[in-house]
Amino acid sequence: MRNKNWKPFVEDRQAEKEKIRHEILFVQWLFIALFAAMTVFICTYSINNKETLFENDYNGREQLLLEENIRGSIYSADNQVLAETVTDKDGTETRNYPFANVFSHVVGYSTMGKSGLEKAENYTLIHSDLSLSEKAALDEKDSKYEGNSIYTTLDPVIQQAAYDALGAYSGAVIVTDPETGDILAMVSKPDFDPNQIDSMWDTYLSEDNTQGNLLNRVTMGQYPPGSTFKILDAIEYVEENPDTWKNYSFDCIGTFEKDGGSIHCFHYETHGQVDFEKSFAESCNCSFANIGLSLDRSSYENTLKKFMFNSSLPYDYPYEKSTVDLDDTTSAKELMQIAIGQGTTSMSPLHMNLITQSVANDGVLMKPRLVESTKTASGTVLDSNRVTEYATLMDESTASTMKTLMQDVVEEGTASKLKGYSYTAAGKTGSAEYDQNDESQSHAWFTGFAPVDDPQYCITVIIEGAGSGGDYAVPIARRVFDACFGQ
Repeated sequence: MRNKNWKPFVEDRQAEKEKIRHEILFVQWLFIALFAAMTVFICTYSINNKETLFENDYNGREQLLLEENIRGSIYSADNQVLAETVTDKDGTETRNYPFANVFSHVVGYSTMGKSGLEKAENYTLIHSDLSLSEKAALDEKDSKYEGNSIYTTLDPVIQQAAYDALGAYSGAVIVTDPETGDILAMVSKPDFDPNQIDSMWDTYLSEDNTQGNLLNRVTMGQYPPGSTFKILDAIEYVEENPDTWKNYSFDCIGTFEKDGGSIHCFHYETHGQVDFEKSFAESCNCSFANIGLSLDRSSYENTLKKFMFNSSLPYDYPYEKSTVDLDDTTSAKELMQIAIGQGTTSMSPLHMNLITQSVANDGVLMKPRLVESTKTASGTVLDSNRVTEYATLMDESTASTMKTLMQDVVEEGTASKLKGYSYTAAGKTGSAEYDQNDESQSHAWFTGFAPVDDPQYCITVIIEGAGSGGDYAVPIARRVFDACFGQ
């Protein structure tokens, strides 16, 4: 006799099967969704990071491209060749740098790991975006495709002037257009000849070589800013005291002591009774140590942060961040050192030039531009870097005040060797001590712009171990300005 309970049993079995089927379908669709998400992520990552993936050592795509493409050229702002590939009759390709050492750091080299624009723009230079018809014509000749070209903002006349002016000194010079952010010249010494980089490589990396030939001091060098840092102090003081900063007065006796800290002026010079303008023009350390102690700590911190200390710069290529140690625990002794650009504060010539540009451009900092456009070998524009405003670092009134203060440095202060020329200049000198055991050892700084009424050029100069900024950095800046204005 059939069991009367068979029907509920079958129904339970069917329900259990249906449950299992739903679970399997859930897992199936879950894996499909995860696979789809992973595919989308990989594709998106590959598109957004194609250059990074291309440069990976495990990616052999570069070598394959070099077999069919000729590395593209790098040009100056006036279309002079800065780097090109020359092919001999036997097909041997040689990278040629017509200006040799002059553009060595900014243009770089294409072998031994690459550097400069050769490294940063490698992906573009090694690819060819010629049209199909252009490639077909080259195929008929059994010729390789010509790679894309880079057109920079660099001015060969100004670059050569900066290179010659720096001479045998170790240091750096950067020249920019404050209205556009264009980098017109970038020189670092000691330098190297990129045409000889392969044969000189072991020498440059030798433990016996302490010159740092391969280091781009403009972007990677870190130096105490010395008195050029007083530009930041002055901006903060003027913004905190917009109506009373002109009433400031201080009696400089050559030294200043506070809470165990001691500051002295350069070579213990005594400036006597000084107001704010004279304190800045004559670069009085004692007065600025006093000013530094008077600043609102929180506001000062925010200003330094706004001016990109301990943070990123709006620069697309490798650089070192500038640092300053200022917080609620900073002692008066340490604060006095910060105010005169000493202690642990360090920054690059690039960063100092950006700050100077913001003063020259009515408080507005433009994004630095080194590459103006990318083109195919036949001249078709692939990409253009537009002039772009980065940020407003100070209001126009403060910038105007700073222009006047920096012009006083030239007319009545430490940069007087720039006075009396066909163009008007403004700036700030610095003599940055870097050896705690020998205070006579200092880097020479100058940062400034010209002409004052309508700034067209900003220049920042540092000479390692030279001494006074007014004696050594200013004359170099003058020679570069002369070239800028066709003197």
